[in-house]
Amino acid sequence: MENIVIKTEVPGPKSREIAQKREKYVASTLDSLAPFYIAKGEGAVIEDVDGNKFLDFTGGWGCLVVGYSPKTVVDAVKEQVENYIHTDFTATPYEPYAELAKMIVEKTPGNFEKQVIFLNSGAEAVENAVKIARGATRRKGVIVFDKAFHGRTLLTMTMTHRAMPYKYNFGTASDVYRLPSPNPHRNKYTPHDFERLLLDTAYPEDVAAVVIEPVQGEGGFNVPPQEFIEEIRRVTEKYGILFVADEVQSGYGRTGKFFAIENWGVAPDLITLGKSIAAGFPLSAVVGNKKYFDALPKGSIGSTFGGNPVACAAGIEVIKMIDEQKLLDRAIQLGKIIRKRFDEMQKKYPVIKEIRGIGAMCAIEFIKDREKWEPDPDTCGKVIQESLKNGLLLAGAGLHKNIIRLLVPLVITEEQLNEGLDVLDRAIETVTKA
Repeated sequence: MENIVIKTEVPGPKSREIAQKREKYVASTLDSLAPFYIAKGEGAVIEDVDGNKFLDFTGGWGCLVVGYSPKTVVDAVKEQVENYIHTDFTATPYEPYAELAKMIVEKTPGNFEKQVIFLNSGAEAVENAVKIARGATRRKGVIVFDKAFHGRTLLTMTMTHRAMPYKYNFGTASDVYRLPSPNPHRNKYTPHDFERLLLDTAYPEDVAAVVIEPVQGEGGFNVPPQEFIEEIRRVTEKYGILFVADEVQSGYGRTGKFFAIENWGVAPDLITLGKSIAAGFPLSAVVGNKKYFDALPKGSIGSTFGGNPVACAAGIEVIKMIDEQKLLDRAIQLGKIIRKRFDEMQKKYPVIKEIRGIGAMCAIEFIKDREKWEPDPDTCGKVIQESLKNGLLLAGAGLHKNIIRLLVPLVITEEQLNEGLDVLDRAIETVTKA
């Protein structure tokens, strides 16, 4: 049975009616991929207000590891809402906050005591991880890497690499230093050069944290070598710098491990979480070594809505779903299907020059000239639009916008996955033969 069903032109009449309100009242800086408006979603399928059905491989930009509207999450949220919707945990504490913190700590690598603080967004988690590192070390410097994405607040926007549209002319924060990542197509930098580059860039006794995405999200699912992550851990321990893993996009099972960093067998000092942590409710977290939280004054880290009880109730059910439905194993299986299909596409379409990722976190890169490794954002953008026209939502990525990344929910069926990949295959064929 086909999951994609197009009944009207897209956008349909009801979507166009809503679009008129948007044009008049919603800030014009917001730019949506889909031209239609969602009415409901289930698993990997969304239905718009005109009754058209689409497969969503963006997962709300990576927020829906357990898919749209899983029943156990919906039931838990309803029960929580009927009891109480909100109070600040620092005013009147509640059990869902403590229970979810316990469940996350039990998943977190590292042979040391750990604690959790909940916040609202991925950017807020990263910003607070830096605050914790600075407070605990009494240093200010932050080391980040090229192609990184860490958020859109003033600090995390500075930590993010791409200038447009994220930085524009909004200004930057101080004490942020960017280093290259090993890239076989762009540099001859090896993992063992990391310490030298760090020392060439900043005085290590001034550096509070090295922040890295184990698998880059917006940067294009770049996977660092084993030796690189190990070297970062060695160097940070040597100089008393905190190793912070930004798992806002890569965490919660996408790579086949609960935390992507587990693929390298390394335990960071702090890990940031967001996006899929609560099935789409605004929730994020910093989890890490208890001693770094203990080093801070009471009340120095917090958030009015961080750890909202409804979001925490959803978060508890997300972890239960991951465990009970064996979604970590599922990510590996989905990844095998995606890799096989991507390999077939690469053989057919010379414009696809690289496939990369771990588990279900897979991407393809479009390149014009293999020798120069010249990006091809034009083909990539056309493929995304052609796929959208035929019922599949895809997420772009990369500093040069020439990468398609898959952020499929881990509850997607194989039938749905293959149907979506068929649409992508035909879209590449259509665009490259035009």
